Amino acid sequence: MQNSNNDEASVTKTTGKPPLPKRSKTISDDTHFPGPLFPAVRRTDKSFDLRVSIDSDAVASSSSLSSSSSSNGFNERDWMYPSFLGPHMGRRRIKVKPNKLEFKGNEEKKRIQELGSKKEEKEVASLAVTQSNSVTQTSSVSQLSGKTRGLKSSLMTYYMLIINCILCVCYAIYLRDRVEKLEEENSSLRRFCSYKSIAGNNGIDVLHTDNNSDSNFGNADGRTVALYSVIVTLLMPFVLYKYLDYLPQIKNFSKRTKKNKEEVPLKKRVAYSVDVCFSVYPYAKLLALLFATIFLIIFGGLALYAVSDSSFAEALWLSWTFVADSGNHADRVGTGPRIVSVSISSGGMLIFAMMLGLVSDAISEKVDSLRKGKSEVIEKNHILILGWSDKLGSLLKQLAVANKSIGGGVIVVLAERDKEEMEMDIAKLEFDFMGTSVICRSGSPLILADLKKVSVSKARAIIVLASDENADQSDARALRVVLSLTGVKEGLRGHVVVEMSDLDNEPLVKLVGGELIETVVAHDVIGRLMIQCALQPGLAQIWEDILGFENAEFYIKRWSQLDDLRFEEVLISFPDAIPCGIKVAAEGGKIILNPDDNYVLKEGDEVLVIAEDDDTYAPGPLPEVVRKRSFLKIPDPPKYPEKILFCGWRRDIDDMIMVLEAFLAPGSELWMLNEVPEKEREKKLTDGGLDISGLMNIKLVHREGNAVIRRHLESLPLETFDSILILADESLEDSIVHSDSRSLATLLLIRDIQSKRLPYRDTKPTSLRLSGFSHSSWIREMQQASDKSIIISEILDSRTRNLVSVSRISDYVLSNELVSMALAMVAEDKQINRVLEELFAEEGNEMCIKPAEFYLFDQEEISFFDIMIRGRQRQEIVIGYRLANTERAIINPSQKSEPRKWSLDDVFVVISSGD
Repeated sequence: MQNSNNDEASVTKTTGKPPLPKRSKTISDDTHFPGPLFPAVRRTDKSFDLRVSIDSDAVASSSSLSSSSSSNGFNERDWMYPSFLGPHMGRRRIKVKPNKLEFKGNEEKKRIQELGSKKEEKEVASLAVTQSNSVTQTSSVSQLSGKTRGLKSSLMTYYMLIINCILCVCYAIYLRDRVEKLEEENSSLRRFCSYKSIAGNNGIDVLHTDNNSDSNFGNADGRTVALYSVIVTLLMPFVLYKYLDYLPQIKNFSKRTKKNKEEVPLKKRVAYSVDVCFSVYPYAKLLALLFATIFLIIFGGLALYAVSDSSFAEALWLSWTFVADSGNHADRVGTGPRIVSVSISSGGMLIFAMMLGLVSDAISEKVDSLRKGKSEVIEKNHILILGWSDKLGSLLKQLAVANKSIGGGVIVVLAERDKEEMEMDIAKLEFDFMGTSVICRSGSPLILADLKKVSVSKARAIIVLASDENADQSDARALRVVLSLTGVKEGLRGHVVVEMSDLDNEPLVKLVGGELIETVVAHDVIGRLMIQCALQPGLAQIWEDILGFENAEFYIKRWSQLDDLRFEEVLISFPDAIPCGIKVAAEGGKIILNPDDNYVLKEGDEVLVIAEDDDTYAPGPLPEVVRKRSFLKIPDPPKYPEKILFCGWRRDIDDMIMVLEAFLAPGSELWMLNEVPEKEREKKLTDGGLDISGLMNIKLVHREGNAVIRRHLESLPLETFDSILILADESLEDSIVHSDSRSLATLLLIRDIQSKRLPYRDTKPTSLRLSGFSHSSWIREMQQASDKSIIISEILDSRTRNLVSVSRISDYVLSNELVSMALAMVAEDKQINRVLEELFAEEGNEMCIKPAEFYLFDQEEISFFDIMIRGRQRQEIVIGYRLANTERAIINPSQKSEPRKWSLDDVFVVISSGD
């Protein structure tokens, strides 16, 4: 009220005229309330919400009306109708357009100019902002309505279809109720007529006829409902598929929330859910097929019931027969039944095809899993081999021979190869496994699930093969496999034999695996064997016989009847075995090779023997005749300097040099021919732990060159070397074919160069190394055959053996063959690894070949037991012999107590303490 008075006062001051009284508004013909039944009242408080309306008919005269209102100092918004009349409809509402807004803005500007008051300018400015906001809100609402109008119009059809379906069903139910009521009235009428005897028989017949017609009408009505249900059910999937994506929009619109632009359409989400269900649950496809079959039978039965005269139960049975056999619909009569029966038969054929596809996929998947080696191995007490390498063939042969005494066993191979490829490679071996079954499985030893698949916790021994990579990568993989084995929750029943490539990595694997781990360093074993075979020709064949299970091998067993006996007595107690050592129980199971004769066996001690098999020997009575035999001890001949040549560069060549330093006499020379520069050689040897300046017995002579180039070999004095070792070069160790080809080429070149220098044969002095073995013709023959040096070739592939024998080489080493033998022996009994480590070491006991003159006289007739007793005078254990007229040595000979004649050209194989 105060504001109104102020406005009037301001107008009076400006115009100089008193304000005119308020005129009653003229109401047009199209107004809501034409009469002054509820007169408008003047607004006295600006806090009320005024309803702004612009008459479309008064647009042309708005200028004069506005000016008159302004001149009077009043505005039509100062008038309002009572609130109980609802919205003010006196003027028709129109959309506010920009030109009208500009018009109203101009009028407001004129008013501001006429008023001339700063306070009024502020009020008018706020009024313009209010009008602009109202226009913006109106435009946003119109845009929103425009966006939703399309949605509403598209959903209207869907809603109308649903409503029509509901109405049809309701109307059908209503008609059904009416029919039931009419049937009740008819029955009551019949009862009444029969009671009053009004109607005759004809009338009753007529009523019965009407009753049948009513029943038929009811059945027809039920079939109509079934028909409509079938039609609606057929249309619903298409409707849902078309309007499925609009459901989230309806939900957002009902909740007054904005649509998320990144929201995935509902169709894609449903398809994704179905895909996940089929992928996660293996039986989801079968369940879906079952539900589809049941739905087709019920739906088809309902359709048949709607178009035929049969009952609903009979219609369901017919639907099942159509689904099961598509030819049963041929006898249908009528257009409707034929259409429905053909549709059901088509659906049945589709379901049958889907069922065949699922069954075929399941069978194919099972067969593929069996073919690819994905099934579980249910075995126990088997030997598990992890990995695949070229040593696997010879390893399987040795394990099969070892299991021959028990009628065969089970060997499981787990490798990252296809099962069929592994089985084909094993079949190419053409070897009789003598009852042993080899089972291949495809998988990674680094995955616990694959390890459990091969029953790793129930295996009695696990062999980890080195991969065909370089040494560091192979040992790193072996370390990871050992870590995987230690992570098996069920624990390991047997021990683990790990093939290592580098001796420096052995402590780390043992640290991780603990007491269950036994390591065989293949490279180190072969290097030491090559040196021993070079110094003692023929030793390679001895090691093949001892390490392999085809002849005699090491066994450890306890015999209680031998307690309180001295080792000298135990030595001759086994007619079918040769005792070599004692496993002392008092020292934690320590194995003592070649013990003292006065050692007395105690309770718990076990005997280490060389025998043909673990069940072919047992202690017997002591032979008394051998106690009186004695022989004068002949000292070993002194060692003389030797000259040895290494062709090639091995990774562990520094260890081989240290072994030579321990075996050779002072003044010996080691020549090295390879492609490694001399400065780099010294650095590699030093990094390997070799103190070159500390070598006392040998002198290193370096020659840089290629061993397969003839002029490089001709520059060397090949005829002066006592032994030549052809090593598998480090650069070619990953490819056994190339490595063996290089070794063979070097061998043939050396033999050819030596044959061209035959004049040197007449002046060549006798080898100082064998000057004491004047009667050992076999050793002398191998040393001086064709006046050539002993050549030891490192052969990686066992198939190269025939090629080496054709070249008439004096001796050779099969690397993979010997390593496989050692792995198999340690897998059968992990205690044997301690024996092999000592025999391969440069200190302690070693395998040697000794001349017969150390143990007998020429043509002396004594038993093998007598020779064993004479060998104990030299602190040696005689384990075999080789006669002068035979090609191979005999280890653990039979009939040890029978005397026979011996020659000084014979040689004996012994285990010597090396003192």
